[in-house]
Amino acid sequence: MIQNLHTHTTFCDGKNTPEEMVRAALSLGMDSLGFSGHGPSSAPDEAAMAPEAVPAYRAEVLRLRERYAGRLEIFLGLEQDYYSPPPGEGWDYLIGSVHCVEKGGRLLSVDSLPEDFVRSARQYYGGDFYAFAEDYYRLVGEVPEKTGCQIVGHFDLITKFNEGDRLFDTGHPRYVKAALEALDRLAGKGVICEINTGAMSRGYRSAPYPAPWLLRAMRERKIPICITSDCHDRANLLYAFPQAAELARSCGYREQMVLTRQGFVPEGL
Repeated sequence: MIQNLHTHTTFCDGKNTPEEMVRAALSLGMDSLGFSGHGPSSAPDEAAMAPEAVPAYRAEVLRLRERYAGRLEIFLGLEQDYYSPPPGEGWDYLIGSVHCVEKGGRLLSVDSLPEDFVRSARQYYGGDFYAFAEDYYRLVGEVPEKTGCQIVGHFDLITKFNEGDRLFDTGHPRYVKAALEALDRLAGKGVICEINTGAMSRGYRSAPYPAPWLLRAMRERKIPICITSDCHDRANLLYAFPQAAELARSCGYREQMVLTRQGFVPEGL
């Protein structure tokens, strides 16, 4: 099954309308497509949908599901940030993500711009990126309870601007301990961790999230995976999917989870 469940449109911070995404999916021969607009935020967030936009988003995705029935399976999802208000009922699936960390009464983004990330680390953590990471991973470990998600988004998003460990050492004991503790909290919760190629398509990374050593740790903890592109542009619906699948296989995975009308089911890689 050719599927992507992490897709953003003009209802939030994507470049294309839902129907443009559907047409692109059909042109790529995809079997199914899941929309995961950013849920409303309890803090100012340009990427998030306004609460009043959510009914229109739902209605448009459901309209497309009916219009393209038999040609493309369409799922109605939402990406819930750790700080998003409860989403309510009626979603096919939820992605739970941590995009920012609360510190000193401010929400510090790990996902906006590299200069903002570095400034936050210096101003609020005294340049201690490991303390920043410890706070980040503590929230990641709490994501299922906080958001009710089935999928945990971009597990090590805090490394988005850290290609080649240019800002901090991801092999440092404090970083490793924080990340593995988050995985230990996720293990056994029945959640799926995505392999996410979004930062690759935007030029920040040369490999998907999460890092190979983290994927191997996920495999040891029997945490299932799915492959997504965190798509904000119809040209990237299946960005680097073969590379992501090869990464998964190299880390010991032999199947990924795909969403069907009967729920998530395993499929061979």
